[in-house]
Amino acid sequence: MAMGTRKRHAKQDSMWVATHDLWRSAAHPFYARLNQILDQHAFDRYVERLCERFYADDGRPGLPPGRFSGCC
Repeated sequence: MAMGTRKRHAKQDSMWVATHDLWRSAAHPFYARLNQILDQHAFDRYVERLCERFYADDGRPGLPPGRFSGCC
């Protein structure tokens, strides 16, 4: 194919997808109930108190310890 002889195709649509347009599945019932129980018993606050001595006094704020437990 010679340069400049390619037929012009329609312009490609944007690949941007807003997060509110994405489909979301329902949470698994086990994890939905587990999170409800953990919230009722203030699991995050409990674990944060246990881990408090490992927090730095400066720098970026850390993630909640419950995030690392694999259940939330």
